Amino acid sequence: MSEIEVAAEVEETLHHPKTDDPSDAPYPSRIYAWYVVGVFVLAYTFSFIDRQILSLLVGPMKRDLGISDTQIGLLVGLAFAIFYVFMGLPIGRLVDRRHRISIIAFGVLFWSLMTALSGTAKAYWQLFAYRMGVGVGEAALTPAAYSIISDYFPPKRLGIAIGVYGIGVYIGAGLALVIGSFAIGWANSIGDLDLPFIGHVYSWQLVFFVVGAPGLLVALWVATLREPVRRGHMRRETDADGVTRDVAVPFSEVMDYLRANAMAFMTMNLCYALLAMMAYGTAAWVPTFFVRTYGWSVSDIGQIYGLIIMVFGTLGVVSGGALGDYVCSKGYRNGRIIVMTLTGIITLPFAVAFPLMENPYYALALLAPASFFATFTTGVGPSALMAMMPNQMRGFSSALSGLIVNLIGLGLGPAAIAVVTDYVFKDEMMLRYSLALVPSVVLLMGAGLGALALKPYITSLDYLDTWSDQNEKS
Repeated sequence: MSEIEVAAEVEETLHHPKTDDPSDAPYPSRIYAWYVVGVFVLAYTFSFIDRQILSLLVGPMKRDLGISDTQIGLLVGLAFAIFYVFMGLPIGRLVDRRHRISIIAFGVLFWSLMTALSGTAKAYWQLFAYRMGVGVGEAALTPAAYSIISDYFPPKRLGIAIGVYGIGVYIGAGLALVIGSFAIGWANSIGDLDLPFIGHVYSWQLVFFVVGAPGLLVALWVATLREPVRRGHMRRETDADGVTRDVAVPFSEVMDYLRANAMAFMTMNLCYALLAMMAYGTAAWVPTFFVRTYGWSVSDIGQIYGLIIMVFGTLGVVSGGALGDYVCSKGYRNGRIIVMTLTGIITLPFAVAFPLMENPYYALALLAPASFFATFTTGVGPSALMAMMPNQMRGFSSALSGLIVNLIGLGLGPAAIAVVTDYVFKDEMMLRYSLALVPSVVLLMGAGLGALALKPYITSLDYLDTWSDQNEKS
């Protein structure tokens, strides 16, 4: 047992008495809870490094595989998202019923292997298939992580805890650009290689080997974490001996619960999805935009934009989660939905203006607040969902939310910008106008859906209280 685990056990033993019902026990030590979040942040960081590295390889992939911007957009978005979102549903159901730490550890192992194998692809369809494999592995992480974090932290701190977990997105996306830029420079200095059993490998394919291998160690680290006791809004029964046990919720009842709360669930998740569509689409094409519009090198923009994402994205996701907790603490039960709605409005002017700047440094200056405000939803969206769902439905509902958010946000975001460039403007040098047009539409739509979610969300919180009372007495 590690020193952190020992300290957590000592603190919990000294200050927290034991109870017969495990779910009624006090929350674990804050030290160990934040340690778990830290390991999850590391895993999430590597997931986004593996996911976003493609945005730096657009030029060489087009050259060596003979593909278009639209095919790149599908590779960056749909190839990953289609399996990420659909495999998330059965995995999410497992999260509600099985050992969650093991699910995450296996997922990290699988997506890291698929990333490394991407470096062996000889054709577009092979690379497409490996990217789908990355999506399958990464589908295991977030539903399980949200469920686990909800059992490590009390509701009043859930927004900030999930917000801190969410910084892995922006650290990972930023490091993908920073580390990726150095890795590309290193790979270019080596040139193409002929490797045993693999054959000819382009220099850009070596980058996949570099970013995929460390994930294998992360998987081992995750496997050492403790599975927390499930708590909060559980279905329980007490036997003749007075022993209280958790009882599984049938899948049909999970679907009944979601149907009863469909208005709140769909509007809040569509709001989240459209805001994510702007963020994913923009992030995927910013490096190429600077190359085409300002003549910058991929290495230069990768390092600078990577730092912007890491700094302002990280600050934004933590600030959004904390702001959602704060607004809720002031008596607004739908406070996290209020923050999501305002996010779309505040982000709009920065997101639309940056690609229209004639000076690249003005564009970078506007990208900073755009990255800051756009990331607010990463903390408030999932924590709002966790607050309205019973514990034994959080994994599946997270996966279903992920299906909506990622299929629209990740699956359509990069592709939408590419399609507008290829088929509306019909000129790859007009990418800047696609980057302004698509976000302007989706951000306004997202804000409108957030406003529609405000009242239904409160109704769903009341529904949860009623469900909990009925099931804890059964």
